[in-house]
Amino acid sequence: MGYVVRFLLLGLLIVLLARSFWKLVGSIVEGASSGPAVRPRAPGRGVPMARDPVCGTFVVPSAALTLNVKGRVTCFCSETCRQAYEAGEPARSASSR
Repeated sequence: MGYVVRFLLLGLLIVLLARSFWKLVGSIVEGASSGPAVRPRAPGRGVPMARDPVCGTFVVPSAALTLNVKGRVTCFCSETCRQAYEAGEPARSASSR
């Protein structure tokens, strides 16, 4: 009886190892076939940032939403802040959120 249990446990171990091996191989093949993961780039050191006049969030000007009024460009973190600014709503401090 002890040999049967050992045989079944050994068979189960072999099946689990084989599944793990093929999952690993499949993941490697999938990773190699697709390009590198695309992640948004964080700004480098020394990049000047602009402060959103509505909520106070600092944004990278090249990635911010902007509004040009009389030749002055104002940067915003979101469409909501830009619309609030255009509507003339008072500025909110970041701590009051």
